[in-house]
Amino acid sequence: MAMSGGKDDGQPMMEMNTTPLIDVMLVLLIMFIITIPPITHAINIDLPIQDPNQPDQPLIDPVINKIVIMPDNSILWNGTPVSLDQMEQFLRQTTAINPEPELQFQPAPNAVYDTVDRALAKVKSSGITKFGFVGNEQYRVFGKAARDPN
Repeated sequence: MAMSGGKDDGQPMMEMNTTPLIDVMLVLLIMFIITIPPITHAINIDLPIQDPNQPDQPLIDPVINKIVIMPDNSILWNGTPVSLDQMEQFLRQTTAINPEPELQFQPAPNAVYDTVDRALAKVKSSGITKFGFVGNEQYRVFGKAARDPN
Protein backbone atom coordinates (compact mmCIF):
# COMPACT_ATOMS: atom_id res chain seq x y z
CA MET A 1 0.00 0.00 0.00
CA ALA A 2 1.45 3.37 -0.93
CA MET A 3 1.43 6.06 1.73
CA SER A 4 1.85 9.75 1.23
CA GLY A 5 3.62 11.81 3.82
CA GLY A 6 2.38 15.08 2.41
CA LYS A 7 4.07 17.54 0.07
CA ASP A 8 7.73 18.39 0.09
CA ASP A 9 7.02 21.98 0.98
CA GLY A 10 5.97 21.17 4.54
CA GLN A 11 2.25 21.78 4.04
CA PRO A 12 -0.13 19.39 5.93
CA MET A 13 -2.01 16.76 3.93
CA MET A 14 -5.57 17.92 3.13
CA GLU A 15 -7.10 14.52 2.17
CA MET A 16 -8.90 12.52 4.82
CA ASN A 17 -7.62 8.98 5.48
CA THR A 18 -10.64 6.80 4.54
CA THR A 19 -9.08 3.39 5.30
CA PRO A 20 -10.32 3.20 8.93
CA LEU A 21 -13.76 4.38 7.81
CA ILE A 22 -13.97 1.62 5.19
CA ASP A 23 -12.81 -0.97 7.75
CA VAL A 24 -15.50 0.11 10.23
CA MET A 25 -18.17 0.06 7.49
CA LEU A 26 -17.19 -3.48 6.40
CA VAL A 27 -17.32 -4.74 10.00
CA LEU A 28 -20.76 -3.14 10.48
CA LEU A 29 -21.99 -4.64 7.19
CA ILE A 30 -20.84 -8.12 8.21
CA MET A 31 -22.47 -7.77 11.64
CA PHE A 32 -25.69 -6.58 10.01
CA ILE A 33 -25.75 -9.55 7.58
CA ILE A 34 -25.11 -12.04 10.38
CA THR A 35 -27.83 -10.68 12.67
CA ILE A 36 -30.58 -10.66 10.01
CA PRO A 37 -32.75 -13.76 10.48
CA PRO A 38 -32.92 -16.04 7.45
CA ILE A 39 -36.00 -15.53 5.37
CA THR A 40 -38.15 -18.64 5.33
CA HIS A 41 -41.22 -19.15 3.25
CA ALA A 42 -43.64 -21.76 4.50
CA ILE A 43 -46.12 -23.16 2.05
CA ASN A 44 -48.74 -25.48 3.48
CA ILE A 45 -49.69 -28.30 1.14
CA ASP A 46 -52.55 -30.69 1.71
CA LEU A 47 -51.23 -34.06 0.58
CA PRO A 48 -53.69 -36.65 -0.67
CA ILE A 49 -54.55 -39.41 1.76
CA GLN A 50 -54.76 -42.94 0.39
CA ASP A 51 -58.10 -44.62 0.84
CA PRO A 52 -57.56 -47.65 3.13
CA ASN A 53 -60.32 -49.55 1.33
CA GLN A 54 -58.58 -49.27 -2.03
CA PRO A 55 -55.99 -52.00 -2.57
CA ASP A 56 -52.45 -51.01 -3.44
CA GLN A 57 -51.92 -51.46 -7.15
CA PRO A 58 -48.65 -50.85 -8.90
CA LEU A 59 -48.84 -47.81 -11.06
CA ILE A 60 -48.45 -48.04 -14.78
CA ASP A 61 -45.68 -45.72 -15.80
CA PRO A 62 -46.55 -43.83 -19.01
CA VAL A 63 -42.91 -44.02 -20.19
CA ILE A 64 -41.23 -47.30 -19.10
CA ASN A 65 -42.60 -50.36 -17.30
CA LYS A 66 -40.45 -53.24 -16.13
CA ILE A 67 -41.31 -56.90 -15.57
CA VAL A 68 -38.85 -58.91 -13.49
CA ILE A 69 -39.15 -62.70 -13.10
CA MET A 70 -37.63 -63.82 -9.81
CA PRO A 71 -36.12 -67.26 -9.06
CA ASP A 72 -39.02 -68.11 -6.71
CA ASN A 73 -41.58 -67.87 -9.59
CA SER A 74 -42.74 -64.43 -8.47
CA ILE A 75 -43.37 -61.69 -11.02
CA LEU A 76 -42.58 -58.04 -10.24
CA TRP A 77 -44.29 -55.21 -12.12
CA ASN A 78 -42.26 -52.03 -11.52
CA GLY A 79 -40.98 -53.59 -8.28
CA THR A 80 -44.39 -54.71 -6.95
CA PRO A 81 -45.28 -58.44 -6.83
CA VAL A 82 -48.19 -59.32 -9.12
CA SER A 83 -49.84 -62.48 -10.39
CA LEU A 84 -49.81 -63.55 -14.02
CA ASP A 85 -53.43 -62.41 -14.44
CA GLN A 86 -52.71 -59.00 -12.93
CA MET A 87 -49.73 -58.65 -15.24
CA GLU A 88 -51.99 -59.37 -18.19
CA GLN A 89 -54.42 -56.63 -17.05
CA PHE A 90 -51.57 -54.13 -16.76
CA LEU A 91 -50.34 -55.10 -20.23
CA ARG A 92 -53.80 -54.42 -21.66
CA GLN A 93 -53.88 -51.05 -19.90
CA THR A 94 -50.47 -50.09 -21.29
CA THR A 95 -51.54 -50.82 -24.87
CA ALA A 96 -54.37 -48.30 -24.40
CA ILE A 97 -51.93 -45.49 -23.50
CA ASN A 98 -50.89 -43.21 -26.36
CA PRO A 99 -47.93 -43.23 -26.96
CA GLU A 100 -47.42 -46.77 -25.81
CA PRO A 101 -44.90 -47.05 -22.95
CA GLU A 102 -41.79 -49.16 -23.34
CA LEU A 103 -41.89 -52.57 -21.66
CA GLN A 104 -38.65 -53.97 -20.25
CA PHE A 105 -38.40 -57.68 -19.44
CA GLN A 106 -35.73 -59.01 -17.09
CA PRO A 107 -35.71 -62.64 -16.00
CA ALA A 108 -33.34 -63.59 -13.18
CA PRO A 109 -30.44 -65.87 -14.24
CA ASN A 110 -31.90 -68.79 -12.29
CA ALA A 111 -35.60 -68.07 -12.90
CA VAL A 112 -37.85 -71.01 -13.70
CA TYR A 113 -38.19 -71.36 -17.48
CA ASP A 114 -41.91 -72.18 -17.31
CA THR A 115 -42.71 -68.90 -15.53
CA VAL A 116 -40.62 -66.90 -18.00
CA ASP A 117 -42.32 -68.68 -20.91
CA ARG A 118 -45.83 -68.00 -19.59
CA ALA A 119 -45.00 -64.34 -18.96
CA LEU A 120 -43.58 -63.95 -22.47
CA ALA A 121 -46.70 -65.60 -23.92
CA LYS A 122 -48.88 -63.04 -22.09
CA VAL A 123 -46.70 -60.20 -23.40
CA LYS A 124 -46.97 -61.52 -26.95
CA SER A 125 -50.74 -61.99 -26.77
CA SER A 126 -51.23 -58.47 -25.38
CA GLY A 127 -49.96 -56.87 -28.59
CA ILE A 128 -47.17 -54.83 -27.01
CA THR A 129 -45.00 -53.24 -29.72
CA LYS A 130 -42.29 -51.53 -27.63
CA PHE A 131 -40.59 -54.45 -25.92
CA GLY A 132 -37.02 -55.16 -24.91
CA PHE A 133 -34.90 -57.47 -22.77
CA VAL A 134 -32.74 -55.80 -20.10
CA GLY A 135 -30.08 -57.20 -17.82
CA ASN A 136 -28.51 -59.48 -20.42
CA GLU A 137 -25.05 -58.44 -19.27
CA GLN A 138 -25.46 -60.75 -16.25
CA TYR A 139 -25.20 -63.72 -18.63
CA ARG A 140 -21.99 -62.51 -20.28
CA VAL A 141 -18.83 -64.51 -19.59
CA PHE A 142 -15.60 -62.54 -19.50
CA GLY A 143 -12.07 -63.62 -20.27
CA LYS A 144 -10.23 -65.76 -22.76
CA ALA A 145 -11.51 -68.99 -21.20
CA ALA A 146 -14.99 -68.20 -22.42
CA ARG A 147 -13.81 -67.75 -26.03
CA ASP A 148 -11.27 -70.52 -26.20
CA PRO A 149 -12.54 -74.01 -25.31
CA ASN A 150 -8.98 -75.45 -25.18
